[in-house]
Order: sequence, then C-alpha cells, then structure tokens
Amino acid sequence: MEDEVDRLVAAWRRERPDLDVEPLEVLSRVSRLARHLDRARRLAFTEHGLEPWEFDVLTSLRRAGAPYQLSPGQLLTQTLVTSGTMTNRIDRLTKKGLVERLPDPNDRRGVLVRLTREGQDRADQSLAGLLDQERALLAELSRAQRAELAGLLRQLTAPFDNVPGPG
Repeated sequence: MEDEVDRLVAAWRRERPDLDVEPLEVLSRVSRLARHLDRARRLAFTEHGLEPWEFDVLTSLRRAGAPYQLSPGQLLTQTLVTSGTMTNRIDRLTKKGLVERLPDPNDRRGVLVRLTREGQDRADQSLAGLLDQERALLAELSRAQRAELAGLLRQLTAPFDNVPGPG
C-alpha cells in the first residue's frame, strides 16, 4: 500500500539524493494524521455545540473529578493559554451556563471554576463523540498495533511533556 508520503519521499530522494529524507517518512505522516484528527475533533465538538477550546476547558474540569472544579491557575496549566485568554474563556463559558465561578474557601481573593450540570453533560457527550471519531481513525490497526504505536509516540512526545503534576 502506497500513500502520499511515499510519493513525496520518492520525489525528494530523486531531486535531493544528497539529503537523508527518512524523517519525512514518519513525521510527514504524523503531520497528516494530525490534520485528519483535527477535522475529526472539530466534527465531534460541533455536533455537541462546542468549540475545541470549550471542550478543552470543560474536559479539564470534568477530569478533575467531583465536584468538577479548578482554580483559573490550574486551568491555565492544563490548557496552556495565557491568563487573559483564560479569563475570557471562563466569561464566555459562564454566559453559556456551562461553568460557574465560586469563591475559593481557601483564598478570600480567589475563585474556583466549577462545571455546571449542563457543562458536564456537554463534556461527556462530546468526549463520547470524539472517541467514536478517533476509533474510526484507528480502525485499520489491531489492538496490539495501537498499543505499539502509542508506546512509540509516547517516546517522541514525553520530552515535550515534562510538566509536573497529573496530566
């Protein structure tokens, strides 16, 4: 079975035999797969009325476990955005009734962001939709192949993910 990357690599080998283009065989496929995954994610989120950033915030809160709340600082760490961006996102999600702000009992000046019941339902439904899309992308691989691929990709991504705390 040949794919577009095979054709791209063959062309570069023909045109630039002086270069080792082997990295393209892996990373061009990862890049192409990422584009397909991005489309699948957007479709899953759109079906549940969410933008990708909304999914990120809601599922960060959902993964936190009951009572499904985090400080804005914890949300920043999990979603990798600036504090101004997070404030704007929390405001928008609050207006949609998907999260609520509560006073932080441990910090009189602080707030906690909590998932509402509607927010929890949307997070759960969109996650289920996303998993359906992702299963379809992986359908050609056996369980053993998926496990092997996950391990290999972990080796490549782990150095970029050296962030303390649970992930």
